Amino acid sequence: MLKQLIYLDNSATTKPSPGVVKAMIECLTNIYGNPSSVHRLGVEAEKAVNTAREQVARILKAGTKEIIFTSGGTEANNLAIKGAAYSYANRGKHIITTQIEHPAVLKVCGQLELEGFEVTYLPVNNEGVLLPEDLHRALREDTILISTMYVNNETGSIQPLEELSSIIKTVRNNNKLPIWHVDAVQALGKLPLNPEKLGVNLMSLSAHKAHGPKGIGALYLSAGTRLKIQIDGGGQEFGLRGGTENVPAIAGFGVAVAELEDSLNKNNEQMAEMKKMLVEGILDSIPRCRLNGPMPGSKYSAPHIANISFIGLRGEVLLHALEGEGIFVSTGSACSSRKKSDNGVLRAMGLSDVEQEGAIRFSFCAHNTPEQVGVVIDKLKEIVKELRSFG
Repeated sequence: MLKQLIYLDNSATTKPSPGVVKAMIECLTNIYGNPSSVHRLGVEAEKAVNTAREQVARILKAGTKEIIFTSGGTEANNLAIKGAAYSYANRGKHIITTQIEHPAVLKVCGQLELEGFEVTYLPVNNEGVLLPEDLHRALREDTILISTMYVNNETGSIQPLEELSSIIKTVRNNNKLPIWHVDAVQALGKLPLNPEKLGVNLMSLSAHKAHGPKGIGALYLSAGTRLKIQIDGGGQEFGLRGGTENVPAIAGFGVAVAELEDSLNKNNEQMAEMKKMLVEGILDSIPRCRLNGPMPGSKYSAPHIANISFIGLRGEVLLHALEGEGIFVSTGSACSSRKKSDNGVLRAMGLSDVEQEGAIRFSFCAHNTPEQVGVVIDKLKEIVKELRSFG
């Protein structure tokens, strides 16, 4: 008899919804024209792209001309940070980010340092949350760009965007600097997004974290914000990103966000309840465990990610033991989980090597159930007890 499959690695990627798959098949089958072509098939493809742009813009409360489709969150982060840094370099070369950003931000910043930019990497507290006063102290006259994430992909810590917004709006000069970029890849479909209200200039999104397809993302670009083009070509995406549009993926992205829009609050409540159940179930019944991140119920706790260290065990061993029971989790970001280096996010939060080594990330979507959480807790009790008995 096949074991039940329990997928708790939704921060790595999510299962595309049936509506997304249907929209993509329709494009692959019938709407296969090039959106730049002037004939009927091209016009139909352009219409599909425009519909998706409207759907993505609506969830951000933005205008359609403020949405630039990219190949994913990584390209959106690259375009945002490099594009803004190069465009405003004549006004200063100081950039601020945090120590817990995704590699798609940290590595871009590292590259810019090699090109003469100066980057300040702000610390976080022991819950993985940036302190607004640290941002205030780091700001300088020559600060042109700030890049912060919304929800940390490994711990689910929510960054205090409203407090950061108040500081940034206060210090912005007549040139409307510094530019503010927010990596909201892990917030899409989980938390409300309103970049204009916050004063965010650039916001990165990825479809496959929210039941859309892989290979497609978007960058919100507020009106009046300048970017230096990173991919030259045929002038697509308002001249900011060359290359024929990936129409099936764009259409799927649009359907994904449209489906999430109406169920955001309900989904959040369901995921938050399951996260609370999981965290309390593990901490109450399995000794020598610690939650890495804010407690469920905290305003800094995202509803869908829980990172827990099982002290004395290797996360990879526990991961595979769970996989043997049909339960799929991760030891951290999917973009770095195969690398041997230590965990930069958990290290920035002050975790010891032993605590980092035993960390497991559980990430939910609205399709998970409390019954699945109960199974995971019971299996963890058995597996952790057995593995520790070997030590």
